[in-house]
Amino acid sequence: MRQLYHIAIDPGCRTIRVLLAEKGLDCELRTEKVWERREVFLRLNPAGQVPVFIDEDGTTIAGTAVIAEYLEEVYPEPTLLGRDPIDRAEVRRLAEWFGGKFHREVTANLVDEKIMKRFLKLGTPNSGAIRAGLANIHYHLEYIGWLCDRRRWLAGDAFSRADITAAAELSAVDYLGDVPWHDHSGAKDWYARVKSRPSFRTILSDHISGVQPPKHYADLDF
Repeated sequence: MRQLYHIAIDPGCRTIRVLLAEKGLDCELRTEKVWERREVFLRLNPAGQVPVFIDEDGTTIAGTAVIAEYLEEVYPEPTLLGRDPIDRAEVRRLAEWFGGKFHREVTANLVDEKIMKRFLKLGTPNSGAIRAGLANIHYHLEYIGWLCDRRRWLAGDAFSRADITAAAELSAVDYLGDVPWHDHSGAKDWYARVKSRPSFRTILSDHISGVQPPKHYADLDF
């Protein structure tokens, strides 16, 4: 049985969970409290970070982007990367944008400050970081709206890893109620389409101890 070591609120882990579901690959989820620094887990990934994926033959892959590329090569259908080099380049660009730039400018300032700091016992949330995250998110939502005005999905005509990565990041922030959907109808409409996909529904059923999501979080129609 395939296994995925993960943390429910982590967007990178959510990305891999959706990728697996889109490809129809069953996988056992194992919550890993990385702050405990378990020796068994550190043998799988010395960096001590999730996600870590173990395939049926025991192949062990660590890191969101690396796991995503592995899944695309080993389980190529249905493709979530694109059919030609230009399509694949655009999917990778946007996956890096949302998994990298969005994560640094928004998710790290909101989810990490409000939730992960508590788990890691790193002190109280930084109010300056939270303000920055709340300000930065508007730029990214505007970009999503701009892309969707010109394309069916973020990277083109087909649903792809770009949509999954962006939606995974936003879902973690939305769990906190920190996404200003009312100001960004284009992004909201796109996210509603992603939320309606069966592959995304297990993500929306996650609950974090001590933190309740807003009522609209798991509502497919907002």
